[in-house]
Amino acid sequence: MSDLQHSLRTASPEALGPGNSGSLLRVIADAVPASIAYYEASTLRCRFANERYARSCGQSTASILGMHAQDSVGATTWKIIEPYTRRCAAGEAVRYTREQLDEQGQRRMMEVHLIPHLQEGRQLGIFVMIHDITHHWQAERAVRESNERMRKFSAATQESLVFHKDGRVLDGNEALERLVGLQVADVIGHSILDYVAPEYRQSVIDYIAQGREDTYEIAVLHRDGHSIPVEVVGKSMPHEGQEYRIAVLRDITARRQAQEHLAFIALHDHLTQLPNRRYLTEQLGKTLARLRLQQGRAALLFINLDHFKTVNESLGHQVGDTLLCEMAQRLKATVRACDLVARLGSDEFVVLLPDLGLAQEAAQVADKLLATIGRPHKVGGLPVSLSPSIGISLFPEDGDEPEELLRHADLAMAYAKESGRANRQFYQASMDARTPHEELRLERQLREAIARQEFVLHYQPQVHLADARLAGFEALVRWQHPERGLVGPDEFIAFAEARGLITPIGRWVLHEACRQLQAWHAAGLPTVPIAVNISALELRQRDVLADIRQVLHDTGLAPQYLEIEITESVLLQQSGTAAQMLAALQALGVGVSIDDFGTGYSSLAYLKRYPIDKLKIDRSFVIDTPDSQDDVAIVTAIIQMGHSLQLRVVAEGVETPAQQALLQRLGCDLVQGYGLSRPLAADQVRPWWEAWQARGGLTPTP
Repeated sequence: MSDLQHSLRTASPEALGPGNSGSLLRVIADAVPASIAYYEASTLRCRFANERYARSCGQSTASILGMHAQDSVGATTWKIIEPYTRRCAAGEAVRYTREQLDEQGQRRMMEVHLIPHLQEGRQLGIFVMIHDITHHWQAERAVRESNERMRKFSAATQESLVFHKDGRVLDGNEALERLVGLQVADVIGHSILDYVAPEYRQSVIDYIAQGREDTYEIAVLHRDGHSIPVEVVGKSMPHEGQEYRIAVLRDITARRQAQEHLAFIALHDHLTQLPNRRYLTEQLGKTLARLRLQQGRAALLFINLDHFKTVNESLGHQVGDTLLCEMAQRLKATVRACDLVARLGSDEFVVLLPDLGLAQEAAQVADKLLATIGRPHKVGGLPVSLSPSIGISLFPEDGDEPEELLRHADLAMAYAKESGRANRQFYQASMDARTPHEELRLERQLREAIARQEFVLHYQPQVHLADARLAGFEALVRWQHPERGLVGPDEFIAFAEARGLITPIGRWVLHEACRQLQAWHAAGLPTVPIAVNISALELRQRDVLADIRQVLHDTGLAPQYLEIEITESVLLQQSGTAAQMLAALQALGVGVSIDDFGTGYSSLAYLKRYPIDKLKIDRSFVIDTPDSQDDVAIVTAIIQMGHSLQLRVVAEGVETPAQQALLQRLGCDLVQGYGLSRPLAADQVRPWWEAWQARGGLTPTP
């Protein structure tokens, strides 16, 4: 545009007059993509305008001639540009930008040049040249806003950002400085592998080389040498023909600690910190597997404190808890480092003696424990004495499986109590309450119950904690025994699994639960889902998915109203089968819940891998809340982890308003338990629901 500006500067005023409208200058002026005009310096009247300029003023090239600048641009615009015009009239070349609305009312950004026309020292006029720079202005503004957003995000986020190319750091944010303990300037130019723990470096190399953009976990090295676990996701960013990478790193130290804490307390007793039943069973299984190969021996000591209930009732539970912790310390101090001491609950302890020589060695340990536990304890300055009753079972003589050895040691302990307490007894086959004849009789009765469909379902409601709405039911099976009446699942499910009878029972439960729910829906009860438990053994013994499809077809129940509850052990023991089944259930529209969460491995690695809808907090973690700070911590961690994985969380075993208030404060989604309703027979559900609606709240039921 410099040539045109030169032509304008050197043109005489007469060359711009109306008589020269057909001149070459006029042709050029109308052709250029800019608005051009010329005003007399003394009068500020228009002497020339190209079509673009005249049109922007609402005039033609003829009608605008002779108009004063204020009249041509309008009073509002004149008020804005008058100062610039006065400066140019004084001989100054002026450049500025201003906004204006186009004919469609859209904002445009204009760049204005005011050029004084000088001749022989006199100013004759003002050349006006206006360029529409809206496109450039919008692009620059977008870049500025993007940079500002990135700057604010980088400063505000707690996640570390690393920009790199071919593994060389180009930039980072303040969070990165906190993560590695170095200034960004000191990191730029270095390989990102310099800040990755050695055991993870190959994973990082492979991740970048493959251009992956999924989330994975590594450890980053701080300048002081300690490593920090982080969750990383990388993204490729093409720029000017090259490809850069941005990595977002989230410090997951707190999450790892919560997982480790959760894993510990899931396998340990919260009071004594001893291993619990689950941990004992797992370790006992591993020990027996090793001893089978080595043809070794082991002993299991089942210990129960005599008259401990009297101590609790007379001196209080706080004193009782103190005595239990003291017992735990005495037990550990008495046995070898390789022996395992566990607490099963209340005043029951178990000691596992692996690599045993003679049975007499187990008796010697039991005698030492009798003496150690029997020593008086000081409670408030007063001596308190407790004696133990100890039952002993031996491997392989008394059993080949963990549960069998535990049951036999428990039976022997019961005989020790019957024998006057404060003594030890070895297990004898005659102690077993269920003889082979009785087991055959129970199996026959169970088979008859299956044939006659002597089972019934009870339904425990689940409720939305936020607004007390009914959320669903859990179906719980009972055996309507012809002689004993209603028998709970604890007395026959494990036996049914051992005798291969669980499949027909499971099929009946699934069908009856879906049939009953569909009937309730048809009768006008809320259209909520029903949860049915599926055990690991059922997954091995039958085609659960085919059964579900068939039941939904037969009953007409929509898939979204059925939920399948499985335990963590299913995910761990049958990962391949479970993955296929859960994916198929998700495709079908059936929900999946993890039951008794927190009592197993509780690994996020498993939870992230499978399509899961809910986590159910085991009642053992709820029952002592809000008084037990350990249980509150467990429940809090489970709720937070569940929500971080976009899962709903259900708390079981809710009995008191205090528990409801705590769970609501922690953000738990659903609750169930005796505080809301006991499991109900089918004909009790509608009356309960109507009473629940009338009461209109989470009020504990009697």
